[in-house]
Amino acid sequence: MERGINTRCLHLEETEGKTDNYGALTFPIYQTATYAHPAVGQSTGYDYSRLQNPTREHLEKVVASLEGGIDALALSTGIAAITLMMELFKPGDHLIVESDLYGGSIRLFNNVSEKNGIEFSRVACSNEDVESHVKDNTKAIYIETPTNPMMNVTDIGALAGIAKKHGLLLIVDNTFLSPYFQNPLKLGADIVIHSGTKYLGGHNDTLAGFIVTNNEEISEKLRFLIKTTGAGLSPFDSFLLERGIKTLGIRMERAQENAFALAEWLKKQDVVTKVIYPGLPEHPGHEIMKKQARGFGAMITFDLDTKEHAIALLEKVRMIKFAESLGGVETLITYPTTQTHADVPVEIREKNGITDSTLRLSVGIEDSKDLIAELEVVFKCI
Repeated sequence: MERGINTRCLHLEETEGKTDNYGALTFPIYQTATYAHPAVGQSTGYDYSRLQNPTREHLEKVVASLEGGIDALALSTGIAAITLMMELFKPGDHLIVESDLYGGSIRLFNNVSEKNGIEFSRVACSNEDVESHVKDNTKAIYIETPTNPMMNVTDIGALAGIAKKHGLLLIVDNTFLSPYFQNPLKLGADIVIHSGTKYLGGHNDTLAGFIVTNNEEISEKLRFLIKTTGAGLSPFDSFLLERGIKTLGIRMERAQENAFALAEWLKKQDVVTKVIYPGLPEHPGHEIMKKQARGFGAMITFDLDTKEHAIALLEKVRMIKFAESLGGVETLITYPTTQTHADVPVEIREKNGITDSTLRLSVGIEDSKDLIAELEVVFKCI
């Protein structure tokens, strides 16, 4: 029987009972670039830390366990993970990608992948006919669910059925929910992407990215690519990520509890014109989330009535920080127009519903009454 996810955040079953590291409860940081060989043709199992490092390897096994994959690769950032994943494709290949993606992903696809000969169709996968966009040279479907920042929800199982029918890979960025709330591989996806900087690390103190797969052939290709391109996560950052993962469950539960409280409060404010949170019953993806995930996460997107009010709010928050990123213990508020999606063409932003009055809230683990109290003060001043 598979252990519970909170237990798997703390314990890697295959290492139990071993004393290789002198019984240390915390896996050591192997801060070394290279390794001595016992003799010609012999190896300790490690040769050079670009290829693999014991600390990174341990972290990767933990993340693979949490996602139900056979392999996970830890990289220097989330965008490094997506960049490496794109090396699975060649010039002339076509990908169907979610139209409402993290701005960095859009920037990568528009400015690097297209330059390298990859063709894209941008589709609102939550409500468009994805299958109608499949072509002879289509190789994969790439989605986020919920999307960043408009919180659109796609049925992963249904999309996996389309992908399998046409022999395509299904790639899911699972950053917003983390492995604690959602496991796309178990729903039929082939590859899962994470910005480990966010919920997995959880403390806004390091950068990381992950690719997880349950396919042996994909694993072998990615292992070759990571040693060839050299973006593997450093030993110290691997240690920080593993430490963060130990509290993933309790952080996700508390942040979600706060998100529910803030979403309900925001709905009652006259200056707020829209609140988008999948945990709200009126969200169009609410029932799909109930089917395919164990929770709704802690990301809220909302619109104010004017751009001026949005900017005033950003300038007046104090405990809540006006900052990029998400998924840490602190509550952060982001202005997609000038931050996460600044490089996204205006026409794409507007089509996706991102306006000059759109704000994104990453709810942390503070006392919800204190978060609401600060927003009450700020809203009275704008």
